[in-house]
Amino acid sequence: MDTLAPVPTSPSTPTRRTWAVWTVALAAYLVGVMHRTSFGVAGLEAAERFGAAPAVLSGFVVLQLLVYASLQIPVGALLDRFGARRLIVVGALTMAAGQLMLALATGLPLAIAARVFVGAGDALTFISVLSVVNAWFPPRRVPLMTQLTGLLGQLGQVLSALPLAALLYGPGWTPAFLSAAALGVAVAIAVLAVVRNRPPGAPPAPRAPTAREVLDGVAASWREPGTRLGLWTHMGTQFSGTVFALLWGVPYLVAGQGFSPGEAAAMLAVLVGVGIVAGPLFGEFTARHPLRRSWLVLAVIALTAAMWTVVLAVPPPAPRWLLVALVVVLALGGPGSLIGFDYARTFNPGHRQGTAVGIVNIGGFLASLLVALAVGVLLGLGSGGYTPEAFRVAWTVQYVVWVVALAGVLVARRRARRKMATEGVVVPPLREALSRRRR
Repeated sequence: MDTLAPVPTSPSTPTRRTWAVWTVALAAYLVGVMHRTSFGVAGLEAAERFGAAPAVLSGFVVLQLLVYASLQIPVGALLDRFGARRLIVVGALTMAAGQLMLALATGLPLAIAARVFVGAGDALTFISVLSVVNAWFPPRRVPLMTQLTGLLGQLGQVLSALPLAALLYGPGWTPAFLSAAALGVAVAIAVLAVVRNRPPGAPPAPRAPTAREVLDGVAASWREPGTRLGLWTHMGTQFSGTVFALLWGVPYLVAGQGFSPGEAAAMLAVLVGVGIVAGPLFGEFTARHPLRRSWLVLAVIALTAAMWTVVLAVPPPAPRWLLVALVVVLALGGPGSLIGFDYARTFNPGHRQGTAVGIVNIGGFLASLLVALAVGVLLGLGSGGYTPEAFRVAWTVQYVVWVVALAGVLVARRRARRKMATEGVVVPPLREALSRRRR
């Protein structure tokens, strides 16, 4: 399921400078993921520090994700207008400011404002880094490099799960978040020094669009069925692992399954490690079989829903091996969600890819904020709070999103294939394609 959209000119073979630019941009995203997920390892400590009930605690992450999701289309337009380098720097400094505020916060108002800053800076970062990938790498390598960028960036979860958690449980809250803020400033300086929007010799950036052209670009991107296919892909694959990593995974494992805080943090590291292994495999499959990307998406959604069904069906505490298996499956959601960005890239012309990527990126984070809020509300409704049975009920809200996302993928896929057929690209049924391959 693919069309060939114009992409920025890039060297046929990546140069050392290409790798240097990508490495620094990747570092900015990695640190951004650390900022994004830092509240996940601090959830129970935050509840004690701010006296927050479960619904209030979920409100921190919900607000952060709401800011992130609501800014995706504006950020996509800003990316098309101002370029990736500026947005990555501003994003890194904004998140650093948020972590500084959180380090000093002793009450809810400042803490909530801090997470707003983190959400806003985070919104500027990932799609800008993807723009760097699209500009600096040859088109054949873009799917693989997109996967590597997304998955290596998730090492930021390891930074929050291990060194940040060690600072949190050792020196304490303020030193931990001050260190995170300092790292954000350092990576902003590195981006200023190394990253450029496009390779030397590439065509100049197109004229900055007017406000009217921006609105027209958003409308045109949304009308493209491939963009909507990317949005539903991102929604159905990403949200479960995101909610687990950002907020409710550690409390669930500790209070709901009897893990120690250290063991729960280690499970987040497993989540990242498996994703890094799976990412290149997903990227290579996407590059080799662009007409079959949706089958991989559907498989990830179905497997995630099935794994949660098995875990929730077992009276807590579940066997450790089963919870490890759950985390392994959740790790596939990250690579699966990145296929959504490949849809945005291949179904949209180069001048509006930032906008299309922004639309796609809304899907998973909108679902994540709704599920994170619903889990917190359901935990708060029970008198026991963070109990195994309360968690068991609360996690069932995920099924609503899976049903909606699956329907969206199937409908958008049919419309995308119909449009492709008018352009002369016919996708044969999977059974027919497999039978041809056997012959």
